[in-house]
Amino acid sequence: MDIAGGTATVPAGVRYGELAQRLDAAGYALAALASLPHLCVAGAVATGTHGSGDRTASLSAAVSGLELVGPDGSLHTLTRDDPDFPGYVVGLGALGILTRLTLDLVPTFEVRQYVHDGVPYEQVDAVLASAYSVSAFTDWTGPRFTQVWRKCRTSDPAWEEGGTPADGPRHPVPGLPPGHATEQLGRPGPWYTRLPHFRPEAIPSSGAESQSEWLVARTDVAAALAALDRIRDRIAPVVQIAEVRSVAADPLWLSPSYGRDSAAFHFTWVPDDDAVRPVVAAIEEALDPYAPRPHWGKVFGYRPETLAARYPRYADFRALRHRMDPDGTFGNDLLDEYFG
Repeated sequence: MDIAGGTATVPAGVRYGELAQRLDAAGYALAALASLPHLCVAGAVATGTHGSGDRTASLSAAVSGLELVGPDGSLHTLTRDDPDFPGYVVGLGALGILTRLTLDLVPTFEVRQYVHDGVPYEQVDAVLASAYSVSAFTDWTGPRFTQVWRKCRTSDPAWEEGGTPADGPRHPVPGLPPGHATEQLGRPGPWYTRLPHFRPEAIPSSGAESQSEWLVARTDVAAALAALDRIRDRIAPVVQIAEVRSVAADPLWLSPSYGRDSAAFHFTWVPDDDAVRPVVAAIEEALDPYAPRPHWGKVFGYRPETLAARYPRYADFRALRHRMDPDGTFGNDLLDEYFG
């Protein structure tokens, strides 16, 4: 790892949990982290993975340079000055093998994490705007968030609009041990020990699951939440927990938050694909008026033509893929179906 000039150049395979500790020791931080510190940098970046925050963009948006090996074995180095750079960052593994990435840094900071139980859905806009990073969890059994996790910097305002402050630590999935989760109850700690939901040494989430996620415009979060609430009787039996977050816009061609501040609806499913698949279709139908974009690394059902209409630079990415890898060396079923 090389830290210089407010950036860090790191091996593509390093995990965020390991990287974050080394950055913090040097006095630096990343502006965002995903829920799971177990993720490697290359995989999270290439699929447009994000953390949470009205003013915080995806993990991919922190990339200011990258190095990758092309299909002929040649090494390519790109920076933000390259006009095609926004196509390379969220590249889905289609353009080559990432070897190193350069990430923007900020000064290290502390965070306090608070959990609130039983917050009504009608407060969703205020909830998402209430702290540096916010996650609102629901099991879809009623019109309220079972838990709201607020990850606050010292400059964040006090929030007493709804729900009940948790009387002890919580796990996002009801019934699972709270010791796997990051520390709560307002105790301050370094950014990397609070922004994720789970400790790096613990089992993330439930450990036996599939996941889906769709992003809509941030301004549509209340309407989209109401649309999903109308089919909660179908969602509740097959979901372990769902999560609503916000993400700031970025300029990366295949990022689900490309060009628009977004709200993300995440679902952790029970491990039963046959039961989950029709519910995924029902969710996509319910969200259709809000032009949702799916997380590329999770379960969705859209046809290529649907996503081509929702990503303004979709055709540009397809052309970049064909130029960079004309023989499909890095192809797979998903890439060949959507960009073949």
